[in-house]
Amino acid sequence: MSCVLFWSGNFVIARFIHDDIAPIELVFFRWFSTLVVLSPLLFIHRKKIFTAIKNHFLIMMTFSLLGISGYNSFVYLGLQTTTATNALLINSSVPIMIIFLAALIFKQKISLMQMIGIGLSTLGVVFLVLQGDFTKIDSIGFNPGDIWIIIAGLSWALYSVLMKYKPKDLHGLEFLTAVVFLGSIVLLGIYLFSGYGFTSGVAVVSNNYWVILYLVIFPSILSYVFWHKGIDEIGANKTGQFTHLMPVFGSVLAFVFLNESLELFHFMGISLIGFGIYLSLFLKKTLKTIE
Repeated sequence: MSCVLFWSGNFVIARFIHDDIAPIELVFFRWFSTLVVLSPLLFIHRKKIFTAIKNHFLIMMTFSLLGISGYNSFVYLGLQTTTATNALLINSSVPIMIIFLAALIFKQKISLMQMIGIGLSTLGVVFLVLQGDFTKIDSIGFNPGDIWIIIAGLSWALYSVLMKYKPKDLHGLEFLTAVVFLGSIVLLGIYLFSGYGFTSGVAVVSNNYWVILYLVIFPSILSYVFWHKGIDEIGANKTGQFTHLMPVFGSVLAFVFLNESLELFHFMGISLIGFGIYLSLFLKKTLKTIE
């Protein structure tokens, strides 16, 4: 759940500073700075990491494009124009994307309880975003930013599902360092091709150092390590369900940092999300324990 909390902060911050930093600047300096932090690990395990990249180049490049350069660029592009409400609604479909992609690619079966749990948690997200008033759904319009968020969701879902092909010889931070290295190279090319220079980039980083610092430590390093660990432990389908908690954490962050109030609909939506996650992840295990 920690990774989802940190990613919620990523969405809040990206929307907060969307007028100050261009999407490509934000995504490039986020991951370039992350690579700098991980560079000691890259140097120490350079033989192991570069051997894995050489032997598994296609899948490693796919991971870097989907999960590093692609996903984050699409999110930041989307948050330039879409509202937080729309982004949260669209994000609630990511667990469904993961389950159906897993079923399509690996023929994984979807249990009835999983479907009920997904339905309830999705309903909880919608209830939370619409503030308990479903008549508001007619007032939600779609714009180009929403398309970018949808593409980002598909990119992340595919990244999570394909984690089954992660090289076995790379573990934890080693794997993250490898994909960040490849993703940073791709982003550097895009950054330079877009006409940005390092002089202006230094100004961006110095003026928003706290943003880059947060993005590097929490959504980039810790969240990715936790997410990969979750997929290794319980699979992409079950791990994906926790993304439904993003609007929950978003509400709490808004309460703590923006002095926004917590209303009855918040608790009702959170209850639906929590019950849905319980049904899809823990009920079967609980019943087996009782038996």
